[in-house]
Amino acid sequence: MWRPPERIKHSLPEPDWPSREEAIASRLSQPIDIGPVSLRERTWVPAMVPWRATEEGFVTPEVLSWYGRFAQGRPGAIVVEATGVRDIPSGPLLRIGHDRFLPGLEQLVETVRKESGGETRLLIQVIDFLVVRRRPAPEKFFRKYLRVTDHYREQLGAIPEEEIRGTLLAMTDDERRKVMTPRDFESLQQGFRERVTDTEQAHIRDLPGVLPGIFAAAARRAEKAGFDGVELHYAHAYTMASFLSALNDRRDGYGGGRENRVRLPLEVYREVRRTVSGSFAVGCRYLTEDCIPGGNGVEDAEYFGVEFARAGMDFVSLSRGGKFEDAKQPAVGWSAYPYTGPSGYECMPTVLSDQKGPFGRNVEATRRVRRAIRSNGLETPVVVQGGIGSFGQAEGILERGDSDIVGAARQSLADPDWFRKVRLGRGGEVRRCEYTNYCEGLDQKHKIVTCKLWDRIELDDPGIQKSPDGYRRLTAPRWEV
Repeated sequence: MWRPPERIKHSLPEPDWPSREEAIASRLSQPIDIGPVSLRERTWVPAMVPWRATEEGFVTPEVLSWYGRFAQGRPGAIVVEATGVRDIPSGPLLRIGHDRFLPGLEQLVETVRKESGGETRLLIQVIDFLVVRRRPAPEKFFRKYLRVTDHYREQLGAIPEEEIRGTLLAMTDDERRKVMTPRDFESLQQGFRERVTDTEQAHIRDLPGVLPGIFAAAARRAEKAGFDGVELHYAHAYTMASFLSALNDRRDGYGGGRENRVRLPLEVYREVRRTVSGSFAVGCRYLTEDCIPGGNGVEDAEYFGVEFARAGMDFVSLSRGGKFEDAKQPAVGWSAYPYTGPSGYECMPTVLSDQKGPFGRNVEATRRVRRAIRSNGLETPVVVQGGIGSFGQAEGILERGDSDIVGAARQSLADPDWFRKVRLGRGGEVRRCEYTNYCEGLDQKHKIVTCKLWDRIELDDPGIQKSPDGYRRLTAPRWEV
């Protein structure tokens, strides 16, 4: 993962743990409605990808244990990992693109209800993504994948196609950069990646006509499975975020100006809302800033937030960065990972940071989005996340009106019971995230995600699930009150 050049090591913020009475009276402990769904408190476990599903996208016992463990901490809401809306292969990530996935998802809902004593609301994040291929070896790329066009004949002469391929293969990267199209050179260096602007391809051109129905069908299944709502994934490096991005220059009314870029996300939302019942919450997760050259800034996020709120979304959840455009070059045989560049760092900063530091890095931009929504007379709840791991941070955010709900992913992974410990006045027992991104390193390698603070302890506990090599436990030890 990219690191800022300053490399300042920051200390964890003072936790300011409250007494039980103070915790009960805190803003963090107050209920809030996200549309038709009531949360008992303003604590939120954002979506994290744990790499525990089957290769076909089905729920496994390990998936159930992962979410059941978070539910034991009884947060206001848990959002299930990014779950594919299409019925296409996507590796060990959950899917919801067909009714055959329903039994496992129903079991997941039942597990969270049981482990939380019915106190935690459960949403599922639904996502669409385009094709991303692994970085090929040069020999394979030039012999198999490169499409020899007139561009290469003009650059290298009217020679046989195989001779063109061989000539390019023999070149250095500097020589290739001068001869190859930018897109082909990127595919060689990073692996091929589809874009929403590839409208010369029929399936990309047709996305606006296809995606609303696909998302709506996924939401209908989520409601049938018993979830309380869906979070439409409009963030980071994926299809819907790419429509929102300022880099989207489609000329079919779905790119260019902000009003065009937000058009498909609104159409998806409206079709989802039309399809599910009035008791089912529908919101979205999107970016306060793309954090890449030419991408969206906070002003774009303010505009989109107001549009989403006007359309009737039940909440907006805000993240930042995490884009393909500045991702680190993957090794041959691996695909690009959108959290390895500067924008990825903005999404998941560590304690080795710049002067700004890693804690609450997204708060100021979130405050601006919330202020824009409120100034337009709208009361849509706003969820903030990003480097939040103490009671003092969370309560301060709510006191200042920076956000309405506080999400904490890495801190919840470090200690799934931390919200409950705070509520009981036992904050001194919280296992605090150190923000070293051990977990993110596992995610980047598509390994089962755990936390270094607990994955090697009490390995002899009876009945615990372990990683395939047997060296790591898969969930934190249970906390006995």
